[in-house]
Amino acid sequence: MDHNVGNDVFDRILSASGPLVALKTHEPALLIEQFRLVARRTGQAVYLWRHAEGLVSLRDAQMKVPGCQRLGDALRYILQSLHFGVYLIDMPPGVPSATDGALLRQLSRTQTGHVRRAVLLGAGPTLLATFESDVSVVDADWQARSAAPRLRDGRWIV
Repeated sequence: MDHNVGNDVFDRILSASGPLVALKTHEPALLIEQFRLVARRTGQAVYLWRHAEGLVSLRDAQMKVPGCQRLGDALRYILQSLHFGVYLIDMPPGVPSATDGALLRQLSRTQTGHVRRAVLLGAGPTLLATFESDVSVVDADWQARSAAPRLRDGRWIV
């Protein structure tokens, strides 16, 4: 995979219509590495939350965000952030707790003066259905995407 794919997907996340984005991919580990390169090359604030690790900067792997071990804590941190940020969230299997679901819904509806994206990795159809129109879906699978039309500014493009 060339680095332009990571840039392309990153740009489409930034241009999503709202702060909550579901990323469809069959290769999440590869995509995370691409985002790590984008973060290091551009200096952008890109973070990854995983169950066992908490919230970690992709730009500086040694930088863990304190107090963000649990998903709910990481979501509160994202909600309170006053800065640009892209937060990749490796969703645990199953439906999130009522608290985590409420935080995700609040995040999806919060408009800020800066770009903030919470990007759900591995979100299943059940989870996506609970957010309906509050979540933008970005398809990151470049093989399928090259031939499939997609909607941009109300028009289908190939």
